[in-house]
This record gives sequence, structure tokens and C-alpha cells, in this order.
Amino acid sequence: MAGKQFHSLAHARPASASASARRLLSAAGALVLLSAAYFLLLSPSSPRPTAAVLASPSPATTSFLASLDSFLAAPHASDSAAAPGDLDAAIRAQEEARLHGDPAWPAPAAGPLRVYVYEMPSKFTYDMLRLFRDSYRKTDNLTSNGSPVHRLIEQHSIDYWLWADLIAPESRRLLKSVVRVQRQEEADIFYVPFFTTISYFLLEKQECKALYREALKWVTDQPAWQRSEGRDHVIPVHHPWSFKSVRRFVKKAIWLLPDMDSTGNWYKPGQVYLEKDVILPYVPNVDHCDSKCVSETQSKRSILLFFRGRLKRNAGGKIRSKLVEELKSAEDIVIEEGSAGAQGKAAAQDGMRKSLFCLSPAGDTPSSARLFDAIVSGCIPVIISDELELPFEGILDYREIALFVSSSDALQPGWLVKHLRRMDAKRIREMQSNLVKFSRHFLYSSPARPLGPEDLTWRMIAGKLLNIKLHIRRSQRVVRESRSICTCECRVGNTTRML
Repeated sequence: MAGKQFHSLAHARPASASASARRLLSAAGALVLLSAAYFLLLSPSSPRPTAAVLASPSPATTSFLASLDSFLAAPHASDSAAAPGDLDAAIRAQEEARLHGDPAWPAPAAGPLRVYVYEMPSKFTYDMLRLFRDSYRKTDNLTSNGSPVHRLIEQHSIDYWLWADLIAPESRRLLKSVVRVQRQEEADIFYVPFFTTISYFLLEKQECKALYREALKWVTDQPAWQRSEGRDHVIPVHHPWSFKSVRRFVKKAIWLLPDMDSTGNWYKPGQVYLEKDVILPYVPNVDHCDSKCVSETQSKRSILLFFRGRLKRNAGGKIRSKLVEELKSAEDIVIEEGSAGAQGKAAAQDGMRKSLFCLSPAGDTPSSARLFDAIVSGCIPVIISDELELPFEGILDYREIALFVSSSDALQPGWLVKHLRRMDAKRIREMQSNLVKFSRHFLYSSPARPLGPEDLTWRMIAGKLLNIKLHIRRSQRVVRESRSICTCECRVGNTTRML
């Protein structure tokens, strides 16, 4: 009704007045629209149609199987360029340009690590992933000691998480520490995406060895490998048995490892050392207990020390049976033989969430997956492994979240229990709070998240880059008559000692 009245009055005026009114109304309307648009854009609750929002990645998943299904269903572009005719000259030109064009180069913080990902034949990559997926449901696929093969593959699936992130479309990636390059001369590092653990466990022995030899020939035939003898190449060999038959031919490459066993049981002298290789965490077997979970379980942590797993192991893991004898009669201590499958996982997860401390003794190698299960469960690890090397220790300080106990102290009658009972309550709360913060560093995900294990892996490798280039150039210019060069064979074995 009001609108109709306004319309009648407007037509009752003279023509000049009507025109002026229309102009005034138009200007006022435009001003109102501009004001509305301005406040709409400033409003924090209103969505903005920016490129960042439109390209936002889907929520991260930490499930290996869920991520793998999605990965195999998606198309993957194949657009990496072949090596130029003179790769060495092309690399020199790139480095010269960077040296004079970037005042911060070659400092590791000058920019993201540039990785060239080899496009290996499918038999080494996609076929291995499909083999795992298609045979996952087999329940009779066990190792000689009864461990489920596919669970072991999941624990050591770092090769999948790193590769899946590297080759994902850039619009879906979150990491800023590493970027994939398509031209070999632009690369700092070359990644070899061969699934060594899957092939070891799911192929017959001779078939696996033959595939290892094929992969070795394919990689060592590459011009970039021949230029550096593999020093700037990354090879995932995260299970201590994987790639074992051909390791001696690739020992100058950067290995991604779960451990550095100094006893010689798993790695030969001169094959692995901290200056060259990177330790990566196992994939946890239990669900992540986040800050809310840790808060809710705080009052329920009535167990002082918990361990559930295999009580009899080889090599350095023999300490487990000795610890059982020492601790079996102590009050508030739970030491159990582990079991496979969903029930075993549930029992381990429940026990860790009810405990203040979780025992982490050496396994067949100095490392153990129980360490990372404890961390993501909010249970303070008690590490009894004298030769252990830890993931990302150049970045993380494990004293904030774990207790380190020597084997000799742990085996003294009553010593360990007294030590734990004397722990200050304030210090325990601090360590529990730190575990919540640290857990993000041990959760692989798709897409890979900043400060997750994938991110820290590339940061660790970036820190080695100058030393890698040094050894590449020295090997290229040294003449045959020169004195022998100290190589990895000159180094002492990895041991953790007080100096």
C-alpha cells in the first residue's frame, strides 16, 4: 500500500521535479548497494568466493586403506620431462642462476625442497598397491611368528604416504616445505617410488628378488643416478628386510629407515648412518587420542606401567623377557603377551589409555612400533633401548615426552618401579600435555599436513642438501690417482654413547 502511494505522488509532480527525483533515487540506490556489498565482504561469517576457498582440500584421512582406495580410483597425470641430453651441464646452469639470483641460496631455508619423482613402470608402483588392496582380506597371510603381513605393511607404509602427497595435484597439497618439479635439472632430490615392503611380503621369494634386480637396473640406468652415484636419490626401505638383496648397490643413496641397528643383524657396516639417512616413525596401530580424549581419560589412568606385545624377540629384543621377570609381580604394572587382529588392537589401545607410562623396549631391532602407539595414546613412553635412533631428532626433543632408561638400570631389582613412582606429578602433567602437541608429528595423512611426518621428512632431507652436493662434486672432480676418499666404509657403527 505504501509503495502504491509513493508511486501516485511521484506522478503528480512536474516533469523536471520528477527527473531530479529519479536521479536522486538512482544515486541513493547505488550507494546503498555499494555499502551492502562492502559490509558483506567485511563480515567474518560470510563466505568469500576466493580461490583459496574454492581450492580447499578435503579433510585429511589417516586411514591407510581409505586413502589407498581413493588414491587408486583417481587419475594421475604423467607429465614429467625426460632428462636433458647433458644433465650435468643443465644442473650446473640452474645452480649458477640460483647462486647469483637468490641471496639466501644455498641455505636450506631459501625455499622449498625441489623433488623430481621418477615415473617408474607400473610393476614397481601401482601394481604393488593394487596387490596389497586386492589381497588385504586374506586371513591366512601371516609371517613365521604369526604377525599379520598386511598389518606389517601398514606399519611400514611410509613409501605410500610420501609418494601420494608428492604426486597429488598442487591445488590439493598443504605442504610448503617441498614441491614436485617436472624437470630433472631443477631438482634438489630424486625420489624413487618403489614399494619395497609390499613386494617383500606379498611376492614369492624368487619373484621378489627378480623384481628387486629389475628395479635396481632401472634406477641405476638413470642419468641423474649415474651423475651422483645415487647420493641425491631417496629410496624408502622402511622394513628392515626390504630391498636387502641389492642394498649394497645403492648404499650411497638416502635411505628412509625405521631404525639404525648397529649390531649388523639388519644393515651391513657402512650401509646406513645419520649423516646420510633419515629415520621415519612407524604408522601407529592404535587410534589417535586427541586433546579431548586425553582429558577424558586423565582420571582413568590407574595403571602405572603398561606393555602389550610380543614378549620374546631376537637380538636386542631379548631384554623383553628379562623385564617380564623383573616386573611381573609389581603392583599397578601390566605386562601382557600381544595378540593379532582387531581384538589385540582394542586391548592395546584400552590399556595404553588407562596407563600413565608405556614400556617401549627394543624389538628385533632397537626400534619398536609400541613407541608411536604410546605417543598417540597420551601414554608417556619409557624407552629401554640403548642403540635406538629416533625420527626427526634434529627437529624434535624427545626428552619433553619420554623417559630414557638404560638396560642396566631397568634390570636392577625394583629400580624402574621406584623411579616411576618418584616422578613429580607436575612433570607428568607437563609430559602428557606435550604428548598431545607432539602426536601430530607421527600421524601420516592424506593430504599430508604441515608438521606431520611427511613434512618433517623433507625438512630433515633439506638439512642434508649442502653435504650431499659437496660429496657429489668431490666425487666428480677427484682423479684416479688421488688418495683414497673417506666414504661410508670409514665410519664407525652407529652407537648411542655418552661422550
